[in-house]
Amino acid sequence: MQPPRTLIFGLNYPPETTGISPYTGAMAEGLTRQGHEVRAVVAHPHYPDWKITAGYGQWSYSERIQGVDVHRVRHFVPERPSSLPRALSEATFGIRQVFARWGQPSAIVAISPALISSAIVRARSLLSHRETPFVVWVQDLYGIGMTEIGRGGGVSGRVIRGLERWLLRSATMVVVIHDRFADRVHADFGVALERIAVIRNWTHLAPLAVVDVAAVRASHGWGDDETVVVHTGNMGTKQGLHHVVDAGRLAHRRGERVRFVLVGNGAQRDELIERIAQEPTTTELLPPLDDAAFAAILQSADMLLVNELPGVAEMCVPSKLTSYFTSGRPVLAATDALGITAQEVHNADAGMIVAAGDPEALLDGAIALAADPAEGLRMGENGKRYKETVLNETFAIERFDSLLADLTAEAAVKTPV
Repeated sequence: MQPPRTLIFGLNYPPETTGISPYTGAMAEGLTRQGHEVRAVVAHPHYPDWKITAGYGQWSYSERIQGVDVHRVRHFVPERPSSLPRALSEATFGIRQVFARWGQPSAIVAISPALISSAIVRARSLLSHRETPFVVWVQDLYGIGMTEIGRGGGVSGRVIRGLERWLLRSATMVVVIHDRFADRVHADFGVALERIAVIRNWTHLAPLAVVDVAAVRASHGWGDDETVVVHTGNMGTKQGLHHVVDAGRLAHRRGERVRFVLVGNGAQRDELIERIAQEPTTTELLPPLDDAAFAAILQSADMLLVNELPGVAEMCVPSKLTSYFTSGRPVLAATDALGITAQEVHNADAGMIVAAGDPEALLDGAIALAADPAEGLRMGENGKRYKETVLNETFAIERFDSLLADLTAEAAVKTPV
């Protein structure tokens, strides 16, 4: 019997270590272990630096990673990913995907974001692979995101929402990463509930090795009497990290021993550097870290920060939460109290929620959480338990495998011999 052939289209793929890439890579590799022949048509690694990684950048480049046939295509990568350059980037990527070799897949999986390239791929699939099940794996909701960060008005916002509606309604199945996403996809876009599946993201970190916390803290110059609040991942608009710089400024003025550490890269990093230089703040930036250093810094912080721009509530489930829960450290979430992030932290009983966009609330929350170490330890253990029971990689991959098998079987019944 011929194994299922799964064709994946996604912008981000390992060796990128943040954002969607680890999930795309793990799913592709997991399906390979389940017996699929997996081909992934992806971009060259460039995120979150928005610069193609050294050694990559060829017009086309194929490699085999953990049993997956990975085909990379060169596309336009903007130095500053504002709205229009980012849209052009996705469009050029979609065009490159259209002209890549598709073969005869049993099922096609497109990952959104990128929305525009996924829509272009869907248009071609309707012309050349109409009977092949087409799955959209939704990691972020574009239209909601644009509205929540204040860019949803005007013609561009209407075009994006219309494109997203068409893509999701035309798909054979829409896979989302949270129940709240399922509700929005059904209510906002009219996708039937039976065509929506919820498969949760998981932690992409290996079990964490025990680290010498005192040594790690000393290596970064963190004092034993300091409360260290670490934020990791992308530094983009929706993270609203300028509020964290302002919280550090307030800590300096008040003489509070609270240090905010922002680890990673992204479109807003240069602006954050400039803001930090304007006047004293206890907020500092670190570059992206390798897996070992990343795991060490998570375990050595007093708490781990999710920071979101005011109004961001429904657009995404921060992927950093899965890593945070793995670390056993409590979470401090500056976010909408009724949003998805707050719900996730509450469900795990793994941290404290404070108001988004309020530097004083952020600082006071860090002080209050640090004042009760026993409670912080309890929250951290709860996060680890939630990761092990709810955010389980094996279950997610098996669920995806089962879903694709069902869709392929249904398509075979409908297709005349």
